Amino acid sequence: MNEKRKVEIFSADCAACKDTVALVRELACSSCEVIVQDMNQADVARRARELGIRSVPAVVIDGKLASCCAAQGVDRAALQEAGVGQAA
Repeated sequence: MNEKRKVEIFSADCAACKDTVALVRELACSSCEVIVQDMNQADVARRARELGIRSVPAVVIDGKLASCCAAQGVDRAALQEAGVGQAA
């Protein structure tokens, strides 16, 4: 078996993203191809939306968003419910 597992990290180059890149690289083996995707690039951001990524860092393994990264992300209704846009 010579195929490599493709592991993509969608990153905005923040501290949390850097920690995730380090963790994935630590866990990766010789059968893993680790690619850091820069969310500051329009084509990467567009692909991230297509994959369902709503927050970063996010990890995609062989084209599928990892379950730990599939959280909702920022949500308008939740922010409004928490008081954003309302006088204190």
